[in-house]
Amino acid sequence: MNRESSGYTIIYASVMVIVVALGLAFTHQVLNDKQIANENTDKMQQILRSLNLEVNAAEAQNKYSELVKNAYLVDDKGAKVEGTEGITPDDPAFSTELGDAQAKGLPVYEAEVDGATKYIIPMSGAGLWGPIWGYLAVEADGSVIYGSEFGHAGETPGLGAEIVTPQFRNQFQGKNLFKENEFTSVAVVKPGQTNNRRDYVDGISGGTITSKGVDNMLLNSVGRYKNFLMNLHTAN
Repeated sequence: MNRESSGYTIIYASVMVIVVALGLAFTHQVLNDKQIANENTDKMQQILRSLNLEVNAAEAQNKYSELVKNAYLVDDKGAKVEGTEGITPDDPAFSTELGDAQAKGLPVYEAEVDGATKYIIPMSGAGLWGPIWGYLAVEADGSVIYGSEFGHAGETPGLGAEIVTPQFRNQFQGKNLFKENEFTSVAVVKPGQTNNRRDYVDGISGGTITSKGVDNMLLNSVGRYKNFLMNLHTAN
């Protein structure tokens, strides 16, 4: 075949496209299980950080299995959804994206730390440049925050990205989600400001929009669990 002809060019380009596509498909198939395992390990590490524990990837599985005693879905009334106990972290229902995956209920992780029960709930929201997410660990009374973990897709380094730092996260410890038996969440305010109606923490200096995103995420994502949390709160 004449290599200078347009037919040769078309055939050569078509063969190359097919070869590259097959190569990418093979690579994806080979690496897919490893990618999923890494994602699940990262999720376990995030959940453990909400319990104020920092562990490396090699330790995550064992520590998670040691502390997280159960996982299940709850409905909009705060009751466990029948048949969902024992769900594993790789289940789509346990995504931090609280959308269609939660059509049958909202995920709850139940952990035991030093003999005390903690409830961990996932959160998702929007920052300045993209999605933000996190996990909130709550004491058995359904109100007092035990710990928190936050993540982001692309917030500004040194500004909004500071939500992942221990200095920001640790402020939430001991804050209350309820005031006078009413769900109020926890406010994220500009440093130096206060909030008379809600427990509050200082936002990130220079990261106002990201801080507001965290505030909205707590109010809306955690707010979806208010009946579950209220059931715990009134039981204690």
